[in-house]
Amino acid sequence: MLRRKPRGRPGDPLDKVVEDRVRAVLSLGGVPYADLPDGVQQVRLRLLERAAKGQEEPRDVSAWAAVVASNLAMDWHRARRRQERLGERLAALRQEDARDAADTRVLSLAVAQGLDELPDQQRQVVVLRFYADLPVRDIAAELGVPEGTVKSRLHTAVRVLRARLHEQEVV
Repeated sequence: MLRRKPRGRPGDPLDKVVEDRVRAVLSLGGVPYADLPDGVQQVRLRLLERAAKGQEEPRDVSAWAAVVASNLAMDWHRARRRQERLGERLAALRQEDARDAADTRVLSLAVAQGLDELPDQQRQVVVLRFYADLPVRDIAAELGVPEGTVKSRLHTAVRVLRARLHEQEVV
């Protein structure tokens, strides 16, 4: 079990000197000042866990605590690097989304301009087919024309739109 030494708090496995050493190791390890109390608590907890498992107290608690604090500092840096990499990946995705959104806006504008330039009958079937998502059969029934006529108008309209988009170097 843990040997009792004079400590600042009764039942505390770390005395004031060891606690100060742990704080120093964490601080020198680059752990921010605000996180130092958590680091000290982690060292304290690990020492208590050793006792709870029935393990012997370390021969030199101060040295053992310093090693644990050093490991905690390294863990803190690893976690921070993982967070930074995650942040970088998320930022890259946001930039890609912004570029994709800009590309989509340019394409949408070019398609809208192309639709405006189509003859009324071709524009009508394109809008009904691709924007209203109606099948060719329903478009033919609604317009009172044969399905072949709807298909022909769609084919011609899509070919003209594609050519205009390539011409404008949008696609």
